[in-house]
Amino acid sequence: MTAASRPSNRRLALLLGGLAMFGPFSIDTIFPAFPRIGADLGAGQAAMQQTISVYLLAYAAMSVVHGPLSDALGRRRVILAGLVVFALASVGCALSTSLPMLLAFRALQGLSAGVGMIVGRAVIRDVLHGHDAQRLMSQVSMIFGIAPAIAPVIGGWLLGWGHWPDIFWFLTAFSVLLLLAVWRALPETHPPAARLPLQAGPLLRGYLEIARNPRFLRLSAAGALNFGALFLYIASAPAFVLDMLRLGERDFAWFFVPMIGGMMLGAFVSGRTAGRIDGQRLASIGFLCCGIAALANIGYNLLVDVPTVPWAVLPMSFNAFGIALVFPIITLAILDMFPRQRGSASSLQAFGGLLLNAIIAGLLSPLLAVSGLVLAMGAAAFTLAGWLFWWWQTHASRRALRVPDVDEAAALEPTDL
Repeated sequence: MTAASRPSNRRLALLLGGLAMFGPFSIDTIFPAFPRIGADLGAGQAAMQQTISVYLLAYAAMSVVHGPLSDALGRRRVILAGLVVFALASVGCALSTSLPMLLAFRALQGLSAGVGMIVGRAVIRDVLHGHDAQRLMSQVSMIFGIAPAIAPVIGGWLLGWGHWPDIFWFLTAFSVLLLLAVWRALPETHPPAARLPLQAGPLLRGYLEIARNPRFLRLSAAGALNFGALFLYIASAPAFVLDMLRLGERDFAWFFVPMIGGMMLGAFVSGRTAGRIDGQRLASIGFLCCGIAALANIGYNLLVDVPTVPWAVLPMSFNAFGIALVFPIITLAILDMFPRQRGSASSLQAFGGLLLNAIIAGLLSPLLAVSGLVLAMGAAAFTLAGWLFWWWQTHASRRALRVPDVDEAAALEPTDL
């Protein structure tokens, strides 16, 4: 793709941000409808939580396929196919008459939803390099950050105006609009000459090469665990908002808007500081913010018996700010490690994070969402674990700078991680 045929950075950011949004929309819009869906389909709170974990497990399983498919067939074709499947799955969810039927179509949604985020990251790195890529990644993160903030609000409004299937009809319409936008505005960024053969042997060997790389494992674990602190609250949103904060079905904005506001502010700062602050230092500042937020969250819940807004949600807003500083640095460092396998690297990174998120949603959230203090301590444990992997990686990088080998030295650009 030539520079003349490539869309402007602003248009590309809007398009890729929109593609990244329909994954979070699939999770967060249905939160306000949990009680009504459960009543209609005869499912309790624990059973309804499986609509999230089933979606995430399917998302994680297919995430290891999206990237290699785009490496072999091209980015645009894979994105279009994923949007078609997602639209059909959303129709199936809207027409579901039993919990098993709903779970089956939720799994189909999960199988297709990853194309926006996973392949979109590869598109960014296809067209831009270094600090320019960081700026575009930050812009996409800002747009993507809108989704978790407005999705439960939209879900609450739709629930107030109609019935819970209307939420899935909304997802159908949104995916169709994205399909038309991609068809018209997104050119192919991965030319045939750069594509890899779609063969099981080379694919598995490529995945094994990536998965055995110590730097990849450390960076992926640092990013996934750090985000796990925030996702624990996202997965626990029905219990946190309705039971702990004692708010109503239309009040999810009290939690999501401040949280996503922090994420968008962090993404803005990340983009503005690209090329001005060293990537390793910026990510370390982000982890520091996450640590301060975790301590503040625990401290607040130790002081009060019943958490209230806005104080109960402010620590998670600051946590989201720190995560947004860390995310572009870690993601671009991983993609730059494997220039011919960016789709596969993006897929494997996403797979690890999504698998952790599925465990959080299906197992840890029901166990920890019993009180504000327990939830805060669980989130702090994820923040600490993520920072420990980051600390491990920064020390490994310093050793590599003193005695570099080929693989270590190649991965130091552009973020010196």
